[in-house]
Amino acid sequence: MISIFYGLMSALIWGAGDFAGGIASRKTGAFRVVLFGEVVGMLILVPVALAVGEAIPDTMSWIQAAMAGALGTLGLVLLYHALATGTMSIAAPVSALTAALLPVIIGSFSEGIPEGSVLMGFAFALSAVWLVSRNHEEPRHILAHLADLRLPLFAGVGFGCYFVLMHSAARESTLWPMVASRGAGLAVIALFMLLRRDSYHVPRNVWPFIALNGILDIGGNAFYILAGQMGRLDVSAVLSSLFPGATIILAQFFLKERLSRMQWLGIGAALVAIVLFAL
Repeated sequence: MISIFYGLMSALIWGAGDFAGGIASRKTGAFRVVLFGEVVGMLILVPVALAVGEAIPDTMSWIQAAMAGALGTLGLVLLYHALATGTMSIAAPVSALTAALLPVIIGSFSEGIPEGSVLMGFAFALSAVWLVSRNHEEPRHILAHLADLRLPLFAGVGFGCYFVLMHSAARESTLWPMVASRGAGLAVIALFMLLRRDSYHVPRNVWPFIALNGILDIGGNAFYILAGQMGRLDVSAVLSSLFPGATIILAQFFLKERLSRMQWLGIGAALVAIVLFAL
């Protein structure tokens, strides 16, 4: 039950962070938000890790956490590019579903096949990830947009690798693996922006949203790590992947955006999945 609670908290906090990041991205661009959100996170994580006195993890944990951060950030770059150039109603759910499915496959090999109720929970949760990530402007013929699947699939693999690698890297500690992950992610997005010759200017009124995004992202990561430490990789990853639900609910409340029928069905499927995981 503790693992399920932590996984849900991760989804809620990550979703709220994405909402703040989305507001900031509308004002100054997504890549600058990701870059400076990573910086905010590093400025908080390093002093906290030093103050807490958490044990320094071994070299392999550092390498795994750094790889997780680099691949997760690369996935984010690919997703943003897919959202900008392809069909959004395909890109978002495909990447989210792939990210959730990969840890399920890995977890079944590394931790054994879960019980029947958990398997049913996976079915409902993966359906929920797909449904809540879709908007109401979905295409009628998905086969006509197969070309749009490539980048979202790669993005989802990057996110899924983050889930798997961070679960392995953070078995014994929490803060330092997050530092390693965020440092590698920061290097990836900084190099990407350097190659694109992007501007680094951010309007003053956007900084509060970027700071909030960075802080909430830390919280989401921390709860995901705790969920994995307390339970199975696949359950914690699938629950954490429900974060789009929190984002769209906040968008409905604050921005008056309407949820589609598919998204309401996704929220219902997520609730059923939570009950099945708790049995």
